[in-house]
Amino acid sequence: MIPVDLALLAAAVTTAGYPEPEREHRFALGIGRQWRFDLAWPDQLVAFEREGFAARGTSGRHQRVRGYEDDCEKYSTAAVLGWCVIRASGRQIEKGLAADLVLRALAARRVVTL
Repeated sequence: MIPVDLALLAAAVTTAGYPEPEREHRFALGIGRQWRFDLAWPDQLVAFEREGFAARGTSGRHQRVRGYEDDCEKYSTAAVLGWCVIRASGRQIEKGLAADLVLRALAARRVVTL
């Protein structure tokens, strides 16, 4: 089941006329990795990642050194492979900032056919 905030983001993008995103899209398989994006539009090489953040004093995966370094490798590899990865928090999704950024990325990479 897709989390509510990601469903809101996907709905905003499809309402604007873009295709449904793929959920948990795997990339970098050719180099032996099986990373996944939360949402992806593979034809345009645009992806979205919802970033979690734990309250001070807790140790979520993204706050630990290993998790942070793994994310750095994932996002850097995505960039080398040509992906535009938009990252945002749940609050930024709720405020509409994430949808605005995804829409801008998709518009910039719109495929034009002759």
